[in-house]
Amino acid sequence: MSRSYELPPKAAEIRAVIEERLREAVSAEGSKETVTVDWRGQPKHVEVIDLPIDLMYYNPATHRIRAQRSHNLALEQGLESDPWSTASQDYLHFLLCANPANPSEPDPDLKALVESLDQEGQAEPGLITRDGILVNGNTRRAALKNLGKRSIRVGVLPESCTWEDINQVELSLQLRPDKRRDYSYVNRMLAYEEMIAAGVPEHEVARQFRTTVKMVKGDLKILSLIYEMVDRSAHDGASLRLVDFERAQENLRDYGNAVAQAKTVEEAELIKESKMVAIVLDFSKTDVRLIEHDFKERYLDPRLPDPLKEPQAAVAPVAIPGLGRTSRAASPKVAAARAFNDRVLRAKAEIVSGSAVSSQQAEEARQVYTAAREAVEEALKPAAGDARYKKKKLAPSDRIEAACSDIQQCISDLAYARASRSLDDEAAETFDDSLLELKKLLGKLAGEAHRSFSDGEGLDWLIAVGRMP
Repeated sequence: MSRSYELPPKAAEIRAVIEERLREAVSAEGSKETVTVDWRGQPKHVEVIDLPIDLMYYNPATHRIRAQRSHNLALEQGLESDPWSTASQDYLHFLLCANPANPSEPDPDLKALVESLDQEGQAEPGLITRDGILVNGNTRRAALKNLGKRSIRVGVLPESCTWEDINQVELSLQLRPDKRRDYSYVNRMLAYEEMIAAGVPEHEVARQFRTTVKMVKGDLKILSLIYEMVDRSAHDGASLRLVDFERAQENLRDYGNAVAQAKTVEEAELIKESKMVAIVLDFSKTDVRLIEHDFKERYLDPRLPDPLKEPQAAVAPVAIPGLGRTSRAASPKVAAARAFNDRVLRAKAEIVSGSAVSSQQAEEARQVYTAAREAVEEALKPAAGDARYKKKKLAPSDRIEAACSDIQQCISDLAYARASRSLDDEAAETFDDSLLELKKLLGKLAGEAHRSFSDGEGLDWLIAVGRMP
């Protein structure tokens, strides 16, 4: 759940300026600009004023860059302890200008926004509290600041605004269908989590995000998986970050579908560990889809170099606290897959953690990462070949099943047409021609099937039908 922060150090000075400009706006002649916000469940019109860009603060709780905050762990800690310091505000500015999937790169969407603001000006006002905290328009302020602009138009929220109000207003504005820039993948899931923790029902979360309850539940499971991978990667001061999973959206959703189709708990665990290895090693969606529950044992283990092979140890039962009983531990296959995944997770964490680890640790981690990636890449080649063979082998029976489905639909169509009296001589003639084509094709199918298979009740029937005059 989003936390609350103390007021900014210049809150009183900013409040005085805002109050003065609000009085000027109210007393000015002519039409007054207002903006409508969803305020505690009701629409509310608030006055818009022009305010110096430097006389406001970025919102440290904004959902826009929630996952990206962990890009630099030292700066994130400073952001948590003092969000209003120059260093923390500069870090927020950097993240708002950065690519959500890779904060080391500039965001192309921000570049487009800068060009739009430069050519057309600010179309919509932002939103600010009377203490100078931007609720909406953080990215716009960053773009205007990059342009060297000195002021920004903002609507001013009521005096009673709380941190809960700030979070709700930001979410309600972001979820309007006319918003151009969606939250990034991980930030969207974090917003789901926060809303549900605040007591919002899943169906209401789905409605507000214009998605389904099934998708919300699935994404929350994926978020739990990401948390688990981050925890398991933590080692000697290094750790993966939420932002490291921003580019894995399609792979992670495919993973969720694959696990849901697993026949046993063991199969689900093996799929989880092996697919996460490939995701952490940055393999493509088509590669990750090749990985099934037997991937590690069947394809990867024979290709792992000795330094990456874990000795197989006996797996002890797991004690259940307070009950004096034990539960069955993970199978040796799952334990081995988990151990290999943990090693890859820690290597990736040491690579992305930069100065948090020594140069020797980073080099050793790169060696593990490279060796693991090369082994998985080699293992994917026979896996891909077997997948093509399996698909080719199943194709004839799949087509027969599809033909059966079409014939079943034909039966229903005939019954409906007869009941509605829409059958005529032309329809009967067309139907007869189609049956003759079917007879010819069944004869050819019988010949190919007879040459391909040896026996079977269905095959005997087909051959008999193919021989009919």
